[in-house]
Amino acid sequence: MLRCLVTGATGYIGGRLVPELLGAGYQVRCLARTPAKLRDHPWARDVEVVRGDVTDAGSLGEAMRDVDVAYYLVHALTTGSGFEETDRQAAENFSGQARAAGVRRIVYLGGLTPAGVPERDLSAHLRSRAEVGRVFLRSGVPATVLRAAVIIGSGSASFEMLRYLTERLPVMVTPSWVGTRIQPVAVRDVLRYLVGSAEMPGSVSRTFDIGGPDVVTYEEMMHRYAAVANLPDRFIVRVPMLTPRLSSLWIGLVTPVPQSLARPLAESLRHEVVCREHDIARYVPDPPGTPIGFDRALALALQRVRDAQVATRWSSASLPGAPSDPLPTDPAWAGGSLYCDRRARTVDASREALWRVIEGIGGENGWYSFPLAWAVRGWLDRLAGGAGLRRGRRDAARLRVGDSLDFWRVEEIEPGRLLRLRAEMRLPGLAWLEMYAEGDGNGPTRYRQRALFHPRGLLGHMYWWSVSPFHALVFGGMARNIARAAGRADAAREAHRAD
Repeated sequence: MLRCLVTGATGYIGGRLVPELLGAGYQVRCLARTPAKLRDHPWARDVEVVRGDVTDAGSLGEAMRDVDVAYYLVHALTTGSGFEETDRQAAENFSGQARAAGVRRIVYLGGLTPAGVPERDLSAHLRSRAEVGRVFLRSGVPATVLRAAVIIGSGSASFEMLRYLTERLPVMVTPSWVGTRIQPVAVRDVLRYLVGSAEMPGSVSRTFDIGGPDVVTYEEMMHRYAAVANLPDRFIVRVPMLTPRLSSLWIGLVTPVPQSLARPLAESLRHEVVCREHDIARYVPDPPGTPIGFDRALALALQRVRDAQVATRWSSASLPGAPSDPLPTDPAWAGGSLYCDRRARTVDASREALWRVIEGIGGENGWYSFPLAWAVRGWLDRLAGGAGLRRGRRDAARLRVGDSLDFWRVEEIEPGRLLRLRAEMRLPGLAWLEMYAEGDGNGPTRYRQRALFHPRGLLGHMYWWSVSPFHALVFGGMARNIARAAGRADAAREAHRAD
């Protein structure tokens, strides 16, 4: 039985690859900087999780022990301007430790680069992906380097960008790159190729282009999305002066994809990205009906969205500059100021009803507070390059550790008792929001809420004191409305039972 190491298991592709590998009968070990983020995945008990980071060569040694196939599904795009050097060093660490541990194969998912375009003219994103692939191919460990263009699947950044642009804008003024030819690939085929690569012969070490059967322009993709989604056809006007930077600003305003991620996606579409071979089929044969066509890939993704069965999303990964520090009240944290806004309410409902409201917060359900204040804060965050309120939720009713939730991320969840969110909005400090459901059935149910802020420098202190006058409206209103919502839900449930 092959043992596979998966990096990036908290991300979009990695989180979907793990159950596919388990289904193929392989043993799986996951490398994660924060193992708790994998705790609530449905496959968590079937895998081994080790703490580590690809940028730390020392932590990779234990992770590589007894591993046959090592999957590299991470990139440093979200770490800031120096991500190319970080990517290079991480790949060197990974390949060096794989060689030392006797790993039989490295499998890497990179980006499809255009033919005949000098590497210096590529976007930094594609250039870095290509360099990482070369690092693995010269590592001395047999490597499979898969190169994909646009991946179409529920929750992927490319799909979300296409979906929101098309659904929200019946008339679009677009950059010239919408006429560039692209060969998209369904996420199901990407996963099939990744799993199949595990048992390639040791003599095979090379790149493989992977794509679907359709070669289309981005403009065609929008027209075809409208047809599959039963929308009126879109009217598209190309404007050559829209640069990738301006395009990314527009994408950031119209879609949930923030500017920091939209820009590399837009830059990658400036050049034609079409497969030059399909040699992967020699080693991972295509079953009937595959590769999946573009329209069917769209239909499958849309059905997943409508059925609320999106397993992973692009927002599973943190945004550039998003804080990752632990809650300041944790034992490992020491020093500094910590501001706190506390609220508590007695709730005329069961603890279970209160918890359902708490766990359902955000996304389409809103934040049970002054809507205009939250909307303005979301727009300000978008303008600053942050996540804003448009990331929504992965699931309308259930949360798990690591889920993005508008401009928050779930840091801890104790079902029925505690939800702790860490802010990923642009702030001069670190912020958390805690919500508790308390009560044992013998006394009143209590809702308790804490908003905590650890300021960074003088600006952080000024920020807290400038917004604190509005806390009664925002946080006080939230506590009051959550309690009321729980009461109404409990009363409605009792009335339904009586009928």
